[in-house]
Amino acid sequence: MCTAATYRTKDFYFGRTLDYEFSYGDEVTVTPRNYAFTFRHMGTVTSHYAIIGMAYVVADYPLYYDAINEKGLGMAGLNFVGNAVYQQVETGRDNVAQFEFVPWILSQCATVAEAREHLEKMNLVGTPFSEQLPSAQLHWIIADKDGAIVVECMEDGLHVYDDPAGVLTNNPPFPQQMFQLNNYMHLSPRQPENAFSRDLPLQTYSRGMGALGLPGDLSSASRFAKVAFTRLHAVSGESEEESVSQFFHILGSVEQQRGCCEVAEGKYEITIYTSCCNATRGIYYYTTYDNHQITAVDMHREDLDGAKLVHYPLCKSENIYPQN
Repeated sequence: MCTAATYRTKDFYFGRTLDYEFSYGDEVTVTPRNYAFTFRHMGTVTSHYAIIGMAYVVADYPLYYDAINEKGLGMAGLNFVGNAVYQQVETGRDNVAQFEFVPWILSQCATVAEAREHLEKMNLVGTPFSEQLPSAQLHWIIADKDGAIVVECMEDGLHVYDDPAGVLTNNPPFPQQMFQLNNYMHLSPRQPENAFSRDLPLQTYSRGMGALGLPGDLSSASRFAKVAFTRLHAVSGESEEESVSQFFHILGSVEQQRGCCEVAEGKYEITIYTSCCNATRGIYYYTTYDNHQITAVDMHREDLDGAKLVHYPLCKSENIYPQN
């Protein structure tokens, strides 16, 4: 399971948690402008926008989980098991395999508006990367500084939704997630007043009671509500340090700790990594389960006119700073 969110101060930020019981060997990966993307049904593209994100690199191909491009557009794929149904290859359409969807959009779209135009012509198909790596059941959030959309491919076709909450988790489908926020419309960061009865001397007995009833479990519906509330009420300064710190705190509200989400006997889902991309500046920040120090990779420190992937293994060991 996973959670993605957007955030804006002076710059635009985009990121996600990746929650799972094991890692494939994720690496921060920069795809320069002249790397040749060979799409299964759409030919080869040799010139495109540069991309940075988290990927599993197989046979020199970046299978991106989440990424931004040099124009400030971000995209992430999150589990949508049981609901995702991909289409059949169709003549006259842009047939894009599920695993190619992130680079297909980020390589050629600078804004959400441009992504919408490409989605109108696109057919999202279930062609697998390989026998060992079948198509994953996902849905996606695509965002820029002006807004976000969610893309879900289901049995009844491809759906594109505006995402005013700036958040995506997993099941149920996005319209249901948004509808369930109605259950929390009474919540507030302010202390509540007694509306129960004038005849009872009820009083607030603790700070934070304005958000009493905000979910705290690890289900996707609860994480959606929790991070939406946290994001929409988050306050920070506009410096890079303050903005990045606040973004990690927003997603930290739904982190998964080992032992709290059992997926099989003795196996637990954890937050393997959390990302925060400054999409305005092209910087990819991340933390991992065992390393809370924020690590950064700046795409503009690489040769973006190159033709070879650049990838960095994750810094996974805790770096404790001795103060005395």
